[in-house]
Amino acid sequence: MEVRYFKHYSGALSRDMEFKVYGHRGKPVLFIPCQGGRFFDFENFHMTDTWARWIEPGLVTVYAMDSIDGEAYADLGGNPRRRIENHERWYHYAVDELVPTIRHLSGLRNGFDQPIMTFGCSMGAMHAANLFFRRPDLFGSVLALSGLYDSQMFFGNYMDDLLYQNTPCSYLANMPWDHPYISMYNQRKMVFCVGQGAWEDELKESTAHLQRVLQSKGIHAQVDFWGHDVSHDWPWWFKQVEHYVPQFL
Repeated sequence: MEVRYFKHYSGALSRDMEFKVYGHRGKPVLFIPCQGGRFFDFENFHMTDTWARWIEPGLVTVYAMDSIDGEAYADLGGNPRRRIENHERWYHYAVDELVPTIRHLSGLRNGFDQPIMTFGCSMGAMHAANLFFRRPDLFGSVLALSGLYDSQMFFGNYMDDLLYQNTPCSYLANMPWDHPYISMYNQRKMVFCVGQGAWEDELKESTAHLQRVLQSKGIHAQVDFWGHDVSHDWPWWFKQVEHYVPQFL
């Protein structure tokens, strides 16, 4: 497996940001780490072992990015406006700076441009879904495992303009029926999966909330609830990746 490391300066975040690339060609997949995680978690938690069957033959290339959750969603004692402002800066780093880099690197290897798939587990799933829903022109599919799609767990009753536009259950519920994104969503592949075992209760409720919102808007997504033995942990995410990724290829 070819592995490449990159560090580049982010104007949106005013700092250097790091990412790793796994693979030599194929569908570009953007991996967002779990809460407080780092770009190297894709490798350190052995998700590479699961994805290797598609990376090594050149079906996919995974771009594992960094998060700043400790300054945003996970900074539970911090000022909520400052936290969501930090997240919004990270969002703009992702779409305005990292995505063009991914498209360039992917284009060099594949010889053509293609939409990026977002992928994440836990808080990474939340970010993956939000990136996809906010910019379906850039992202062609999403695989979100054990995600949270509303804001109460991290922000309580607080809501402002920036938090609203980063909360899929809120902005999708209020999206006009004739919004062009709805038809774009329905031309793309979306899978949202959650277990019903240990540490999945709040994620299960949030996934069900998202399912109701999507159905109310006529947005066709695959939303699956795995068994009561399926916990919020890497071994089950490996199994879910094995099950779902072939549907995206």
